[in-house]
Amino acid sequence: MDNLFADKDLSRRAFLRLSACAAGAAALTQVPGLAFGAGAPKTAGRVTVEECLQLSPLAMAEKSAVGQASYRFLLAAADEIVDRDLRAAVGGILRNPAPTLMARYRTNGEREELRQALVAAGLLDPKVTAEQLLPPLANPEQAPQPFAAAPGSGYASHHAYPGGLAVHTALNVRSSLGLYNGYYETYDFKLNRDTVLAAQLLHDLHKPWVFQWREDASSLPEYTVSGTGAHHILGIAESIYRGLPAEVVVAQASAHDNAGTPADEARLVGYIKAAARIAGKDPVEARLLAAGGATVALPRQIETFVTYLGDHDWIISVPAAKWVIGLLEVLAVADYGMKAADLKAGRFNSFRNYVFSQATMIGLYQTYAAGGQEGLRKAVRSIVVPA
Repeated sequence: MDNLFADKDLSRRAFLRLSACAAGAAALTQVPGLAFGAGAPKTAGRVTVEECLQLSPLAMAEKSAVGQASYRFLLAAADEIVDRDLRAAVGGILRNPAPTLMARYRTNGEREELRQALVAAGLLDPKVTAEQLLPPLANPEQAPQPFAAAPGSGYASHHAYPGGLAVHTALNVRSSLGLYNGYYETYDFKLNRDTVLAAQLLHDLHKPWVFQWREDASSLPEYTVSGTGAHHILGIAESIYRGLPAEVVVAQASAHDNAGTPADEARLVGYIKAAARIAGKDPVEARLLAAGGATVALPRQIETFVTYLGDHDWIISVPAAKWVIGLLEVLAVADYGMKAADLKAGRFNSFRNYVFSQATMIGLYQTYAAGGQEGLRKAVRSIVVPA
């Protein structure tokens, strides 16, 4: 693929090429039947419930057309970062989102010291243990699972299926690029494209660590740090620890809050302080916060707001996930012979993981919205053979 960003003065035509059809983008937009209005979703072929039980999360993700296309799109987007060092860093993380910051916390004593420091700073509930704060990890140089196999959130929330993280991130990157284009087309100024891309590509970089798959096919629970999900703080800490540019780190941190009001900015500052403490850095010296540490580095950059706005698919994807999980439970009992106890165990979890990995939560919800219960039943039956 030609390098669309080789020229700093990116043409509008080239920008639109990236947004709509570069490499994996084209593959994703061409996946048919995401809403299934024209028929069954594109999947790797029907399986039985018993076969679902035998498939690992990675195997499910590898069979997902939308998941694999999303991941290819992310790699292609990372390749379009102009700055050589940043491009290498972002692409490397997508290929192996290793929690390298854990090199600082190899012993139980070091992890407990961190926990106590966060509690003393008012950034962590004292009831959260060091083991809960820092999820299991065998090797700081290797992610516990691939980015492409991870869920996009906690098990009762959005994109909670193998490959969901890639799908979620791909939509966010597209949203952020759309905003970048909108500012250019409307106001005739260009934001820093590298920052927009890198921040959104990395905004959930430690979900593969935090949301590891368990034996019952659900994912680990997440704990709160500084008022938000631990994955967010740990991801910011990873970027600080790896020495990514300050403007990228602040934009990444802004995914969960923005600097537009004093209250919102105070939360954002708290995220950065907690992450910097985990990474072993001074946030003011690292140019993440302004002198005194009360605000982000000044002047506040529009790219940070683009990251914040780009991460707002949750407004529909969170409730859609809850609705469609409930709908799938009904089908699991009616069509797949499951009992009430199965709905809280590995049998249903494996079934739902496979169905959602192939069709996505929001895709199935749109099927239901357009075609009702029978439309949803038809789509699910095209993925898993009924009992």
